[in-house]
Amino acid sequence: QVQLVESGGGLVQPGGSLRLSCAASGSISGINYMGWYRQAPGKRRELVAMMFSATSTRYEDSVKGRFTISRDNAKSTVYLQMNSLTPEDTAVYYCNGNFWGREYWGQGTQVTVSS
Repeated sequence: QVQLVESGGGLVQPGGSLRLSCAASGSISGINYMGWYRQAPGKRRELVAMMFSATSTRYEDSVKGRFTISRDNAKSTVYLQMNSLTPEDTAVYYCNGNFWGREYWGQGTQVTVSS
């Protein structure tokens, strides 16, 4: 079927930047959308950014203007460029995608923003 693998998380100071990557493999020709969620301790998992097409994207309000989702179709990879990071961005970030009408999740990558 489909596997999603995230990378790029780590520790960064407030105001810093990180770029997350999500590589998809398997039966990926049936892609409908791919994007990113995050979950902080004690909070519900929330949508961060979603890409429905090369020109159709959605962002959570608090990350608009700071985060950018993009993709490389040739490499079957989705990226999340995160700038001007704040402690409130600290969470486990999960890659999410829908292929052939079924949902798939990556294992998650930790992002910690702290001074």
